[in-house]
Amino acid sequence: MKNQKQAMLFGLATVLLWSTVATAFKLALRELSPVEMLLIACISSVLVIGGVLVVQGRWHQVFELNRRQYLQSFGMGLINPCLYYFVLFGAFDRLPAQEAQPLNYTWALVLAYLSVPFLGQRLRRLDILAGLVCYGGVVVIATRGAVTSLSFSDPLGVALAIGSTLIWASYWILATRDTRDPVVGLFLNFLFGLPVIALICGVTEGFAVPSAGSLAAAVYVGAFEMGVAFVLWSYAMKKAENTSKISNLIFISPFLSLVFIYFILGEQILPSTYVGLVLIVAGLWLQQKKVRNREQALAHGS
Repeated sequence: MKNQKQAMLFGLATVLLWSTVATAFKLALRELSPVEMLLIACISSVLVIGGVLVVQGRWHQVFELNRRQYLQSFGMGLINPCLYYFVLFGAFDRLPAQEAQPLNYTWALVLAYLSVPFLGQRLRRLDILAGLVCYGGVVVIATRGAVTSLSFSDPLGVALAIGSTLIWASYWILATRDTRDPVVGLFLNFLFGLPVIALICGVTEGFAVPSAGSLAAAVYVGAFEMGVAFVLWSYAMKKAENTSKISNLIFISPFLSLVFIYFILGEQILPSTYVGLVLIVAGLWLQQKKVRNREQALAHGS
């Protein structure tokens, strides 16, 4: 049953979790390499999502897919969690959280652009304007305000952050053809991706017991950013009478995230971060305006 109030509560809970993960990333990466952190987070996510399926009485669905869907789970698992989070954690390992986190938020715009060639959607003037505003913000953050010099603080870190948006957007385009239950699909993606991550970690870093603090941060990322947040957001969208109102909640997250970054990590938030973040959010808001207009048109037509 639709319930907008419940949908808003689920949405706000998701946004709160998303707002904490940039801080958790940096806390874990103080001692762990990106692949070590990914291994711990992936194990945590598999356990949590598996637990959700058991509690919901849907565990049996894990064993009811066909061969093609299990092969799909392996292929999707190579993208998410393997490739996406390895690249994303690599960006956070090189950049301050206040820089990596806003850059990653541009994935929604990348998704709109990739939807043109791969899903046959139209590119409108509003999408182009949104892109100019959004990536103007990226340049401001990546150059730490030295826009005219185009001297990036860490070119590889910025490239990894932007690369992660391409991977994540590509993953969601592939997911449009995914007929699996979303939570079951996510569980299997992580389950099939886990041995690959473990193999890479064993070959490159080995297996060492991390400190309690780094371990707790990595477990938190896996349990909440990769697991619980996805489940809560799916509930929010299912319960929503107006999905645009729920989707707009994501604009709170990057600003709230800066609060945690400042008080917990102790990063001094640069003026360029505020300016760039406002531009990125403004660009995303413009891009979302097209979706809102389409929903309103459908509502009036019904």
